[in-house]
Amino acid sequence: MHTRLTDEVEDWKIQRSLEMVREMGAPTIVDFLPWAYIEHAKEVYDWHHPDRIVDLARVQGLRVIARLGIVPAWARPNPRTQPTTQNYLSPDHYADYARFVGAFAAHFRGKVDAIIAWNEPNLGVEWGGTVVTPAQYVDFLKQVYTAAHAANPDIIVMGGALAPTLEPSGSPNGTDDLTFLRGIYQSGAAPYFDALAVHTYGFTSPPDEAPDPGKLNFRRIELLLDVMRGYGDADKPVYITESGWNDHPRWTLAVRPGQRVSYTLDALKWVESHYPTVKTLCFWYFREPTPTFSYPDYYAFVTITFQVKPIYTAVQTYALGGTP
Repeated sequence: MHTRLTDEVEDWKIQRSLEMVREMGAPTIVDFLPWAYIEHAKEVYDWHHPDRIVDLARVQGLRVIARLGIVPAWARPNPRTQPTTQNYLSPDHYADYARFVGAFAAHFRGKVDAIIAWNEPNLGVEWGGTVVTPAQYVDFLKQVYTAAHAANPDIIVMGGALAPTLEPSGSPNGTDDLTFLRGIYQSGAAPYFDALAVHTYGFTSPPDEAPDPGKLNFRRIELLLDVMRGYGDADKPVYITESGWNDHPRWTLAVRPGQRVSYTLDALKWVESHYPTVKTLCFWYFREPTPTFSYPDYYAFVTITFQVKPIYTAVQTYALGGTP
């Protein structure tokens, strides 16, 4: 499960969330642990927030995959001369991010064995409104990989975490995920990530719908696997770090609650039987600390008051070997 514990204030709610994840049958969580929350000034670290999440997860026997992002103010331009968002990271500060990742890997050695180096790097919004080229991303990834492995040789550095998108060439919004993956391989990325992270949202399609380069669906992952195979990287592990269906009653990309349940269970079965290199299928998301009052609330497995939704019970029954 992708837990959303970053902005949770009360420890008992973090603990209860993690207990319920374990009770549902999930062995792994992905959680977002922002750089800006930890390194308040250059090389000045406050580990309290991630420590409590990681330690409470380990008490529940859960493996933690850490997603690291959000740029601290000291690593962004002066807002008076160049206003930027919290995701803006210029190449001049790639080394600062890499150094932070190295510090993170050292601090959590033996507790966190995998990190996601940036999220959805093929989208402009994830870089503060700038479109990063595959070659730039490889430069970024190389620095991160080197720093992380110097701090902990056993760490798994995940590349990718690509957003499924059909953005055309030259779009100011981002780059098609298949094009971006080909581009990073062509730029020499293969030695600088230990596993590929992918996002496999189903949107309105069932999980067995055939892949198509012109369509976004669950089995689009197979096209990414084909790219890996084409560059001699077929045996590299793959982690699905975001996936799932939404059952909002009015969102155009949502499905009915019953469809969400059946599609989710069928996706689990499909991955188990078809993708031997995929190590984790992680659903987005378990619970938010506060509601958004919009369609994102309908990805949750549990409400903010810890009431379980039908999707929770169905996955729990499946994980325990029963028939939902």
